[in-house]
Amino acid sequence: MTTQPLTQRPAWVALAAHHRDTTSWHLRDLFNGDPGRALRFTGQAAGLYLDYSKNLIDDDTMSLLAQLAMESRVEERRDAMFAGEHLNVSEDRAVLHVALRMPKDVSLVVDGVDVVAQVHQVLERMSAFAKLVRSGQWRGHTGKAIKNIVNIGIGGSDLGPVMAYEALRHFSQRDLTFRFVSNVDATDFVESVRDLVPDETLFIVSSKTFSTLETLTNAASARDWLVTSLGEEAVVKHFVAVSTNADKVAAFGIDVANMFGFWDWVGGRYSMDSAIGLSTMLAVGPENFYAMLAGFHDMDQHFRTAPVQENLPILMGLLAFWNNNVLGFPTVVVMPYDQYLHRLPAYLQQLTMESNGKHVTENGQRVTYPTGPIYWGEPGTNGQHSFYQLLHQGTTVVPVDFIGFATSLNPLGAHHDILMSNVFAQAQALAFGRTEEELRAAGVDEGQIAARVMEGNRPSNVLLAKALSPRLLGSLIALYEHSVFVQGTLWGIDSFDQWGVELGKQLAVDILPELGPGALPALAHDSSTNALIEHYRFLKKNGQQDDNR
Repeated sequence: MTTQPLTQRPAWVALAAHHRDTTSWHLRDLFNGDPGRALRFTGQAAGLYLDYSKNLIDDDTMSLLAQLAMESRVEERRDAMFAGEHLNVSEDRAVLHVALRMPKDVSLVVDGVDVVAQVHQVLERMSAFAKLVRSGQWRGHTGKAIKNIVNIGIGGSDLGPVMAYEALRHFSQRDLTFRFVSNVDATDFVESVRDLVPDETLFIVSSKTFSTLETLTNAASARDWLVTSLGEEAVVKHFVAVSTNADKVAAFGIDVANMFGFWDWVGGRYSMDSAIGLSTMLAVGPENFYAMLAGFHDMDQHFRTAPVQENLPILMGLLAFWNNNVLGFPTVVVMPYDQYLHRLPAYLQQLTMESNGKHVTENGQRVTYPTGPIYWGEPGTNGQHSFYQLLHQGTTVVPVDFIGFATSLNPLGAHHDILMSNVFAQAQALAFGRTEEELRAAGVDEGQIAARVMEGNRPSNVLLAKALSPRLLGSLIALYEHSVFVQGTLWGIDSFDQWGVELGKQLAVDILPELGPGALPALAHDSSTNALIEHYRFLKKNGQQDDNR
């Protein structure tokens, strides 16, 4: 499936020429000159409605972007992913997170194995375990039921579970307390267990290899915390593992019967619907977890079958490419107008930036164009009172994804209408701004006009759904997963490895022994790192004196 380099594809050349014709565009003029624009640039799938009319596009733009998708073989590559081909070229692996949510009656044989059958075997074990814990039948070492569940992981083994728990808290079993420990900073663990009772607490240690330094450090501290109170024999009743390394799990003291596995074709940032989601299933129950999987599958099927011009993930990916590579907007802000989704921007940061923050193509050639944009965000309306000033009047244009719902899970007076009025108003203000003439007509003092002009012409998408639910959450996450895939395909990069994570981790292993007690070893780093290590050791040694100064 070799394709031409991006900058040699005819559609790219045409888009560059088209861009020169669009530099004088303003969204005010595009809407005034096209009464049908607001309805034409929309799409629907899997419970989501996308309005992308406030992007700096016209029909020619979308036609050229669709042509680029064809020349980049987006559909062929998509089909190859669903078929289990080894799209993760640097690690020679299939990319099959889509198999995690395929129905039980589907068969997908990859490398001689029916992976869907394997997935459902694990799901059934997870469901049985979740029912025992949620019903109080699973008893701890002293015979008490479990009331507290602490997930220990990092990266995809944390961001997915914590985002899903917060997003679906409304559907969770409220007599269970959930905590999530990821940071190797001791404060994260200490504060998470400070008010918990050991004999009512269950730890889930989530690490595919059971060797991730941060996760295993926190797990060892959790084990010490439990054993200090209940003794060694308590470990088996208060720890379970999500891993594939049975030997290391057993050596830790966890019964491998309570180990829930997954596969090397599941990337960490794509794993929240695998056994990594055990804490999610414990929180919301198997039925709601399966509903979330159904939502993922709904969007998978749409992505797999819908024509390019109607395909929401492809449209989102093409628009992101247009904004980043053609218009030169290097960041995207995600604004969920639902407090339950307050961890969604952090989740999407990993999904997008770890996937597409690459400087070489999958063939090892240095790219000559921008790849992954920077994703960030905050729930609305909080963001409006912190960084929206820059969005409206800053010198950097930042495209926005607004996410809102027609109904609230917690209806209270006029709260929800106030919330959603801000979604529509902010998208309107970013697109159309406020002119000098409008300010004068409103009676604004002439001396204040220049400071109060809003240029507008700032693009946004608005995603609307009826209500946040487990099924809708699955559809929403799958939408972004596949949009990331589309963008990576356009750039010709491998979206499924993450070698950039490795170097800092390897260097930290080398530095760690140099920070401990004893004589200062000979340091062979650069002069800055050497000096920092020496000053760190000095501060540790003299910390008491400094604290008392």
